[in-house]
Amino acid sequence: MMNSDMELRHLRYFTAVAEALNFTKAAARLKIAQPALSRQVQDLEDEIGVDLLKRSPRGVTLTAEGKLFLEEARDTLKRVEDAVLKVRALARGEYGELQIGYAPSPSLELLPPALSAFRAAAPSVKVVLHDLAGDELTSGLHDGSLELAVMIQPSLESGAGLEFEELRRYPFYVAMPAGHPLSKLKTVTVERLAEEALVAFRRLDYSEYYRILDSIYPPPGPRPRIAVECDGVSSLITEIEIGKGVGLVSEIFQRAAGKRLVYRRLSNCQEFHRVGIARSIKGDVTPAGERFCEILRKVSKSGTSKSARPGSV
Repeated sequence: MMNSDMELRHLRYFTAVAEALNFTKAAARLKIAQPALSRQVQDLEDEIGVDLLKRSPRGVTLTAEGKLFLEEARDTLKRVEDAVLKVRALARGEYGELQIGYAPSPSLELLPPALSAFRAAAPSVKVVLHDLAGDELTSGLHDGSLELAVMIQPSLESGAGLEFEELRRYPFYVAMPAGHPLSKLKTVTVERLAEEALVAFRRLDYSEYYRILDSIYPPPGPRPRIAVECDGVSSLITEIEIGKGVGLVSEIFQRAAGKRLVYRRLSNCQEFHRVGIARSIKGDVTPAGERFCEILRKVSKSGTSKSARPGSV
């Protein structure tokens, strides 16, 4: 609608005159001198090449062209106003779209309350969640399809180029069916677990699981024999429940699995499941994303489980 010589002020000036049908009243409303207002409207008419107003000693009226132009001017000014409001809301983290990846079990305690708080604080931000495995999360952060991820700390290799902020850490437990011989112990040592058949996650989808397993059992020493590999939490629970082996799981797992299995703390183990926020070092986290991170931090600090807090041992 506007060319290089037409400015938004021309539209505002014309709209004020067209609505008041009086230059004096419009000038007072705009807080400018009446002669200056008259010149600006005349410049606008000269630029367009048509008369928008009919002037008379009793005031002004709109021509047919003026009536049409008033509708268009109002629409343009409204769109500009809306654009300004959206940009300001975006800068405050109150508008936009967030692409967030997450690992279901590790994010169980953090993500639901954080989403609830964020939606209350920023209802105009659309949050799109992506339930993905660890390698898929890191890939999404690298290629920019994800802005943030709530996940287990990636390995040095897969986490290259990523920034990880730990929010909580969870100790490891041995999961077993009821009546298993290990259930008679108060804790299970790393050495004792090495004698058992292990129900594990599939390496292709859960490379971080094997990184942790290698850290607990560095080669070439003894380690549990992997009897079954599972593609998810549900199948892992089922395979343990029917006696295929025991599972090496974190504290957050048993909260997700409930009372279907029996758990014993893995003793003399310095490894933890570290859960937090991952982002690309080169990525551009939006103000909404930063606001969501801040809410995640507050949620992580409000937890009541001592072992689930960062830095606890």
